[in-house]
Amino acid sequence: MSEPKANLDGATIAEEDDGIRLDRWFKRHREGTPHALLARWARSGQLTLDGKKADVSDRIATGQKLVMPTPPVETAARPARKGRPLTDADVELATGMLIHRDASAIVLNKLPGLATQGGTKTEQHVDGLLDALKFDGPTRPKLVHRLDKDTSGALLIARTPKAAAYFAKSFSNRSAKKTYWALIVGVPDIQQGEIDLPLAKQPGSGGEKMHVHGSGLASKTRYRVIERAGNSAAWVELQPLTGRTHQLRVHMAAIGHPIVGDGKYGGKGAFLTGTISRKMHLHSRRLRIDHPDGGAIDISAEVPEHFAASLDALGFDLLLGEVGIDPSEKGPPPKAALKAQAKAHSKQIRKARRGERRGRTAEGKPTDFVGKPKPKAKAKPGKPGKPAPGKPAGKKPSAKKHPARPPKAS
Repeated sequence: MSEPKANLDGATIAEEDDGIRLDRWFKRHREGTPHALLARWARSGQLTLDGKKADVSDRIATGQKLVMPTPPVETAARPARKGRPLTDADVELATGMLIHRDASAIVLNKLPGLATQGGTKTEQHVDGLLDALKFDGPTRPKLVHRLDKDTSGALLIARTPKAAAYFAKSFSNRSAKKTYWALIVGVPDIQQGEIDLPLAKQPGSGGEKMHVHGSGLASKTRYRVIERAGNSAAWVELQPLTGRTHQLRVHMAAIGHPIVGDGKYGGKGAFLTGTISRKMHLHSRRLRIDHPDGGAIDISAEVPEHFAASLDALGFDLLLGEVGIDPSEKGPPPKAALKAQAKAHSKQIRKARRGERRGRTAEGKPTDFVGKPKPKAKAKPGKPGKPAPGKPAGKKPSAKKHPARPPKAS
């Protein structure tokens, strides 16, 4: 027996949801949808991704078009399941990562080893700590992008739905600029360049791993070697120009220089001997993004202890890393400044128009735009109709001489 036709709803997969399972997407964005109903939609073909039948276990990608039935009224009205209550330790952990806060945004310096969002067997994650960061805000803060569990650094969180939509758009259209620091094995032959290798999900990995593939999605990463330790390791600055899952990690491994500590993509060759930590050395150092209220957020996050210790052990100077995004990029001016500019411009126009009206009524005399009589034009030297003294009349003869014509042949 076929399923009755239902009204359809749709959504476009955002960057923050890239790589997660479809059922996880519903838990984030359609919390009242029972899993049994979701599975029934999938079996009956009412659940599609880019026009193709989808399964609840499918991994989704940024930009995909999801179509689903509109849930029944009683299902949509179900209250969202509440997470576990926060402990004092949870609150201390969340507030301890805070490095920026304003009316629209929060920026955390995420710790390595802390997942951004929940999943199977993941009890503690940033998303579960957001109630501790509500402060005086009108709603619960919302994640607008992600960092891998073992990646540390700047993580932006929106404090209002309006800010969440604004920031999400900035990430999707690539106007947000992210700069990462990484410690890599070996030293690239070219000190600065761009890696342009398409990425796709690796078969047999359950969507948990990416690899370079000719038919994959276009993926670009800009890199710069900041400093090197002989031929054994290098400290690099990375800027993702696209936002694929594990992009920086896959790209560095693909050119033969895996990120230190990234055994998933670098294998045994991703670890250095001696005192260098076996933890991942990938850090979201700097984030610059336009602010919904004008101006821009431009913030740097300090490296975690293990990363700082490794840089010190290799003799690297932290000051050498402070080259990146142009500080002159200040974003759009605040709304108050725009209003003041518009008000001043309107005042100038009104003043000019008042002057024009006064000028038209003042004894019929010709006036300029502020109503003052126009001064008489000064006569130029020389008599009317004749050229000024010292200047010859007529066209100036050309200095070019025409060559003599050759004689006609007899």
